Amino acid sequence: MAEIVAIANQKGGVGKTTTAVNLAACISVTERKTLLIDMDPQGNATMGVGIDKNEVKKTIYDLLLPRDEALDPKTVIVNTQLEFLDVIPANKHLVGAEVELVSELAREKMLKNLLKDIRENYEYIIIDSPPSLGLLTINVLTAADSILIPIQCEYYALEGLAELLNTIRRVQRSLNKDLSIEGALLTMYDNRLNLSKQVADEVRKFFADKVFTTVISRNVKLSESPSYGKPIILYDIMCTGTENYLNIAKEIIDNGKK
Repeated sequence: MAEIVAIANQKGGVGKTTTAVNLAACISVTERKTLLIDMDPQGNATMGVGIDKNEVKKTIYDLLLPRDEALDPKTVIVNTQLEFLDVIPANKHLVGAEVELVSELAREKMLKNLLKDIRENYEYIIIDSPPSLGLLTINVLTAADSILIPIQCEYYALEGLAELLNTIRRVQRSLNKDLSIEGALLTMYDNRLNLSKQVADEVRKFFADKVFTTVISRNVKLSESPSYGKPIILYDIMCTGTENYLNIAKEIIDNGKK
């Protein structure tokens, strides 16, 4: 049964989607069947694996809020360029789901319930969350086994984290007692800058042993790859970004074996 990892941080620009796409891709190249779920209405994770969000006929929105009868999740899954990686896409239609879910019964558990039918088919499910703490993110945290929190090595890096951690605690109390923090991931790290080192130290003090050993270095190729619709491992297998995300994938796989 799949381990479900949510990638979440309500602060934008922290490398959340970059992490979701590249972590899913790097796990999949270890020949572990992986599903990437795009829960962000911007649909960037969908585009990041080479799927045109404007061309897909069905998306995660149609699974969460089917117009007539419930859909089989398998009919929404799209294959990617990587043999062991599939995606459930998203596009702008998901914007309305935040409002529409309010009137649904068990509204916080819609994603969890629909994943019951497909998690047996995968070893890992990686979910890209929207940059907010609304109902879509609550659905992601309710469905997940663990949460990975990307934190950029910039000013105000820890801003908003208290609110995110309070949300996690509320979800643990009332919706998903088994939700754990997979770890905090330092992104956009530049070892030439004192600021990056200072932020890394602050994050390690804040999260203690819940910080990944690997950091994601600032990398031009990593920034370019989404515009080509390719995970970094397909765009430039030799670059630092690929090495970083392969190492994070290894850490997560090794954590699951403990």
